[in-house]
Amino acid sequence: MQGFFQRYLMLYRPLIRKLNDLLAAYDLSYSLWTVILYVKNNEKTMLVDISNHFNIEKPTVTRSVKRLEENGIVMQVPGKDKREKIIQLTDFGEEIYQSCRQKITELEFEVMKGIPLEEQKAAFQLLPKLRENIINEEGRQND
Repeated sequence: MQGFFQRYLMLYRPLIRKLNDLLAAYDLSYSLWTVILYVKNNEKTMLVDISNHFNIEKPTVTRSVKRLEENGIVMQVPGKDKREKIIQLTDFGEEIYQSCRQKITELEFEVMKGIPLEEQKAAFQLLPKLRENIINEEGRQND
């Protein structure tokens, strides 16, 4: 389907801008929010897990986690191995997560307003499949 990526990018940038505006009240950005979300949804998270999941360099994740630590949102605790540091939300981080999650959910409803539920579900199912195809293609190119 020619022009799909153009349409996606026309959606992506304004959406990220809206999310950044919403998260600015918490001294967060969308990239920091993705780390919070990953930590919230994945117990015993380590830097390498976040790096692999988002396909970004570990130093970038390290900087993000350090900033979240400085803001009291996450903390690193020792794992079984002394070199292993597990990242988890603090109590304050949990409060920030809940508050942001509520506002983001409101934004999701606002953005989806007027779109039939069947189309919403189709889009929700389509996006992970596109990601998987892209990742699988990258893997084949690296073989």
